[in-house]
Amino acid sequence: MTSTAAPSARTLRRAWLAWAAVCVIWGTTYLGIKVALETIPPFLMGGLRYVIGGSVLALVLLVRGKTLPPRAHWGRLAVLAFFMMMLGNGGVVWGEQFVPSGLTAVLIGTSPFWMVGVDALVSSGRQLFLRHWIGLVVGFAGIVLLVWPDITAGGTGGRGFAAGVVALQIACAGWAIGSSYTRRHVMPSDVLGAAALQMLFGGIQMLIAGTLMGEWPRLGFTMQTSLALAYLTFAGSVVAFAAYSYALRHLDVAIVSLYTYVNPVIAVALGTLVLGEPFHVRMLIAAAIIVCGVVIVGPNRKT
Repeated sequence: MTSTAAPSARTLRRAWLAWAAVCVIWGTTYLGIKVALETIPPFLMGGLRYVIGGSVLALVLLVRGKTLPPRAHWGRLAVLAFFMMMLGNGGVVWGEQFVPSGLTAVLIGTSPFWMVGVDALVSSGRQLFLRHWIGLVVGFAGIVLLVWPDITAGGTGGRGFAAGVVALQIACAGWAIGSSYTRRHVMPSDVLGAAALQMLFGGIQMLIAGTLMGEWPRLGFTMQTSLALAYLTFAGSVVAFAAYSYALRHLDVAIVSLYTYVNPVIAVALGTLVLGEPFHVRMLIAAAIIVCGVVIVGPNRKT
């Protein structure tokens, strides 16, 4: 919260609307990524998305008379961008080449497990108690139930799926390390200004990665993939970050973090209805087990 005064009823309504927007927008980005991947390679997609999104957000802030974080903070923001954009988003878009969009969202929902593990490893991190270990075991059981049949399917599909699952867990680890780094070294006073530079730095890193991986010859655009990239850039990045920062400013952190439970529901529904992705009862049971593990571990702390 930025002030000790209680927000007005009008402000609270806007904060709840902002939170709802975050739930819907970030829940639909998994579908957008899957569509964009049809002609846009993963790292170039993330690079274009964040360079354009970060530039637009920075321009809007400057037009409104805001200042961006000073150059003394740029190094830390670049490090943060590597973990949260390069590894975090990069792992998601690369993994979605092989994993259905709804399943991707469910697996990304395991991020709190990584948050707890990273917090326990870093200096001054919190101690793991019995309930944390129980939650981690329950969550891991849910993950195994969710992915085991596809991983053991054999052939190139099974190996690709396994690689995608690993990439998604790397994404969760990157996001957890970035969140821990933020709490200890960054802590920006201007969330949107820091987000703009973070997107710019992360986008540049992803463009470099895409170049090194030889993605440019495979880059192409259709009307469908162009619209998906535009949605990811402007709605998924600029609008969602602004809505998230507003909700975080006026609502309790624990309430705002509940979007992580809503996103997979939206992603699975859209993946099934729009893309015809398979949906099994096993997925529902596994997702419920994972959520139970997350609840046991405790709410995901955000700053």
